Amino acid sequence: MCENCGRPRRSEDTTLIRYRLRLADLDRHLFEVECSLDDPESLQHLWMPSWIPGSYLLREFARHVVGIDATSRGRAVAVEKVGSSRWRCAEVAGDLTITATIYGLDESVRGNYLDRRRAFFNGPAMFLLPDGRGDDPVELVLEPPDDRACAQWRVATAMSPVDVDERGFGVYTARNYDELIDHPVEIGDFASVSFEAGGVRHRFVVAGRFDSDLGRVATDLARLSETQIEFFGRPAPFDEYLFLGLAVGDGYGGLEHRASSSLIFNRDDLPKPGDPGVSRGYIRFLGLASHEYFHSWHVKRTKPAAFSPYRLDRRNHTRLLWIFEGITSYYQELMLRRSELVGAKGYLQRVGEQLSRVYRTPGRFRQSISAASFDAWDVLYKPDANSPNASVSYYTKGALTALALDLTLRRSTDASVTLDEVVRELWQRYGARGIGVPENGFEALAIEIGGVELEGFFERAVRGNEDLALAELLADFGVTLRFRAAIGSDDRGGNAASPAEAPLTLGASIRPAADGLELVTVFDGGPAQRGGLHPGDVVIAVNHLRVNDRTLKARLARFDAGERIGVTAFRGDELLELAVDLERAPADTCYLELDPEADAAALVRRRAWLGE
Repeated sequence: MCENCGRPRRSEDTTLIRYRLRLADLDRHLFEVECSLDDPESLQHLWMPSWIPGSYLLREFARHVVGIDATSRGRAVAVEKVGSSRWRCAEVAGDLTITATIYGLDESVRGNYLDRRRAFFNGPAMFLLPDGRGDDPVELVLEPPDDRACAQWRVATAMSPVDVDERGFGVYTARNYDELIDHPVEIGDFASVSFEAGGVRHRFVVAGRFDSDLGRVATDLARLSETQIEFFGRPAPFDEYLFLGLAVGDGYGGLEHRASSSLIFNRDDLPKPGDPGVSRGYIRFLGLASHEYFHSWHVKRTKPAAFSPYRLDRRNHTRLLWIFEGITSYYQELMLRRSELVGAKGYLQRVGEQLSRVYRTPGRFRQSISAASFDAWDVLYKPDANSPNASVSYYTKGALTALALDLTLRRSTDASVTLDEVVRELWQRYGARGIGVPENGFEALAIEIGGVELEGFFERAVRGNEDLALAELLADFGVTLRFRAAIGSDDRGGNAASPAEAPLTLGASIRPAADGLELVTVFDGGPAQRGGLHPGDVVIAVNHLRVNDRTLKARLARFDAGERIGVTAFRGDELLELAVDLERAPADTCYLELDPEADAAALVRRRAWLGE
């Protein structure tokens, strides 16, 4: 069976699939890609993936195919679309070349993008796959653009070059379709810096406008990469590694690949030239790079059995995403600490931010991280106004579950067994051997290695929906968990800054609208919900005085908790007058402090965990 679509493989000896890609029209954002077969089926079927590994949403990339035709021995061959992502070519007796024209203006890490500044593409959104040929070797020819404005454009990809020019255009190869689509490609006049870590050459490529000291960034990425390679053990599972970065005015996200990662980040998060400081934004950037790099082992190679192989034409359900995203989210921060890019206090600040995101989510009492993992395709990746009330992120609560598991193992075994040993053994037993992790594999392994009773822990933390006993656990490591109210919409938590008294709140998340303030989420049981306000309502006045994002906080400060106010709002084109009883903002913002009075045993545990 074909590993990608589940259809029967060809019985004949495998032959080469040849792709040729052109940047056909920069202004119309059109790529043109040929797929050539010397020995097609008489009625050749082709299809395009519906999703890209690492991003669990059916994106239906075929919707961006704006034209498709075929030829055989110089003559046109009819092509018929027979499904949402499938095509069938008319009968041929010789070679076959299928040419697809694909639109690309998705400036994310998941799709394709082309304009006069740069080109970027991902294989699942670009390359049609002939039925039954997923295991055949692949050749890709990247043609240089004809436009003279692109004379300085170069290619950056981790794909294996065979015969390329000094700019990187030419012939590349992949062992099969799965490898082909796991190497994103950046083309443009980008900045680049190289470094070595763990005996492996790394490269950081940055597209977009920015002003930074790339030498300093390379030094920090080298420390981070070295720490992770040493964590899993040499040799690294790749011969070279490429960070593909895009600097933008406002953006954040990443996607892992087998020998590279795609990163989008705020250009101002990079350090200014000559600035030796470590800003909150720079830590955010390093955390993103850390997360995607950790995935090189932990989800690209050690992955659920449900992903072994990927079935790219349908949802691949698993209850283990909390393990692969949550544990990675825990280690992305811990690796910053272990590589000494942040101190213990900086690390605890980042954990405090993770805690705040979870404690501000009422849905944590409704959905377990096991269920969140299973429902990722239709819940996490399709958020709506009620999502915070009904669901929880397996990234953030998964990270807290990993923290609780690590501390539980350390406390129960006097640090002779930690989560480190479990994750490394998971890699050796499954990832390094190319075996998918069964649904019960991680829990069984943790119990086996830990040698302690963990069944109750997993039942509560993974399949339950109660808060984790983190305050007690952290106290045993000389760390105090504290709570306070948020002081504004941009308060991410992680620090102690707070007014003497919690501010008043409507009990809703709000964003500016043209005529007032739009309610994005109305939290369960809060003042806005009790007063009859809905998501999407646009608040324009409080007690008949106009409010906006600059004046609402000051306006509410004129009242006391429990006092009733009049709220004027539009619901669609209807004007509403509602009464809302105000209350103080909840203490759902977290921060962590090193306990100056921790006993000797707690200090020993903390030193083993945080190195301080």
